[in-house]
Amino acid sequence: MLFDTHAHYDAEEFDPDREEILAGLAARDVSLVVNPGCDVPSSRRAVELAGRYPFLYAAVGCHPENCAGYTPADLDGIRQLAGAPRVVAIGEIGLDYYWEENPPRDHQRQVFRDQLALAEELNLPVIVHDREAHADSLSIVRDFPRVRGVFHCYSGSAEMARELVGLGWMISFTGVLTYKNARRAVEAAQAVPLDRIMIETDSPYMAPVPHRGRRNDSGYVRHVCEKLAEIRGISFEECARITTENGKRFYNIP
Repeated sequence: MLFDTHAHYDAEEFDPDREEILAGLAARDVSLVVNPGCDVPSSRRAVELAGRYPFLYAAVGCHPENCAGYTPADLDGIRQLAGAPRVVAIGEIGLDYYWEENPPRDHQRQVFRDQLALAEELNLPVIVHDREAHADSLSIVRDFPRVRGVFHCYSGSAEMARELVGLGWMISFTGVLTYKNARRAVEAAQAVPLDRIMIETDSPYMAPVPHRGRRNDSGYVRHVCEKLAEIRGISFEECARITTENGKRFYNIP
């Protein structure tokens, strides 16, 4: 069975058939899913969904693309949601310097720091979004040595991945591993110890080959596992077992 450690089922792309997709995941060999929020309302929806499905867990946080209107009240809202029974992390948080229209970088960094401090306060791991912000992301997490987390949809170098592992962090890979131009992701997947790797879909985004360009869902995490197994020279079954155990350990799921 497979663990999709990052999928956004609160997203509007799933409005037409969310229940059907979620109800059918067990038949597609998916046993666990974590749904991170991107702001307070989506975090609330993630918590509500997790309460309805025994295999679904939630994370709560404010994504860097969604933090323009962030206030201390939002942090209080995230803190309150984090107390729900099936919340396993603070996330999705981090930095995104890719889009010019994103909130100012100084503001993103402050929101990121606030949420890392909250994770430290609550003794929860974090899910970090890092897009075109590798140096700042790494610098900021170094300032919180008691916080552990995962860099999801990893896009940094193999050297950065090794440094994160040395700090006690996890690295998670998406369907990008299956893309022809995925040299950096493949190099990182070769460099990270197997006990520090997780797999994800980032649904509804980042669909792997052969579904690239379509809406993604957790059933397609199989393709990520297949590619990672090929890269590491192990069987699909062994890769599924290892990444599932890693995800359960990281999120403290029995």
